[in-house]
Amino acid sequence: MDRNLAMELVRVTETAALAAAGYMGRGDKNAADQAAVDGMRRAFSGLSIKGTVVIGEGELDEAPMLYIGEEVGCGDPRAVEVDIAVDPLEGTNLIAKGLPNAISVVAIAPKGCLLHAPDTYMLKLAVGPKAKGVIDIKAPIKDNLSKVAEALNKNLEDLTVIVQDRPRHDAFIQEIREAGARIKLFSDGDVAAAIATGFEETGVDVMLGIGGAPEGVIAAVALKCMGGDMQAILNPMSPEEFERCRELGFASEEEIYRVLTLEDLVKGEDCYFAATGITQGDLLKSVVYKGNNMAETHSVVMRGKTGTIRFVQAMHRLNKTDVLEEVLKLHPQR
Repeated sequence: MDRNLAMELVRVTETAALAAAGYMGRGDKNAADQAAVDGMRRAFSGLSIKGTVVIGEGELDEAPMLYIGEEVGCGDPRAVEVDIAVDPLEGTNLIAKGLPNAISVVAIAPKGCLLHAPDTYMLKLAVGPKAKGVIDIKAPIKDNLSKVAEALNKNLEDLTVIVQDRPRHDAFIQEIREAGARIKLFSDGDVAAAIATGFEETGVDVMLGIGGAPEGVIAAVALKCMGGDMQAILNPMSPEEFERCRELGFASEEEIYRVLTLEDLVKGEDCYFAATGITQGDLLKSVVYKGNNMAETHSVVMRGKTGTIRFVQAMHRLNKTDVLEEVLKLHPQR
């Protein structure tokens, strides 16, 4: 894929973030999500790709745009064919309440290279580049933490594990505490939590927990680009979720519960990831309105093939871009 695609991709997440940011703290997560979807869908129309959404807002009957199977891009039949995974607004509750770490994310890879993850739960274990190759999701938590601490040249007591604050994680939290490591709880947004393991300045070393399988694939692309590592196991919690797994090719319980490596989640290294902050976060700054139809965004864009990670700080004239003007007229919340 063309290396220039990285900068084109970040424009997609910027547009979604700018469309959604006006809803921060307004208590309407559905309107914020719709704004992000509208912005992202329109921005995709200008990309020189022939893309198919494999992880998106849901099935066709659930989502009018960015639904699974939807084709996006410029429509040029000569354009490169890619799989696309999107979360136009990760952290709908976060933006509704004005809380940190709401982001807009996109991941792409050549056609057939992203796992078509069922809309179910997934157990995930993620680490940054220095701990690549030392994790085993089926091993006891203490064993994993000890190996990660050794790889990072840290005392186990100095290790920080980020875990979503949910009752289903109570046993994990207890085991982590008994092992002696520190815990950072988060309320929503496990893509951002997984990515945090790849940047030392976040202070996060390990991400562990049960969250959405689609979000797991998106996070895997970022970790592949950063040189990090991730293992996962599908964790359906209802008959309906088991059926979704079977519909996507996980025919037996053995298949459903097998360990998925980073390579299973995203094949090869020719992949891209982009994210733009919407509310202030541990890694990315929020959208800031400057007045006079100006706004500032802060994004990260990564390329797996080269391992390049770019942080992009951009100023936008909101009345000078056709796509932004169109989206902001639909969602005039500023």
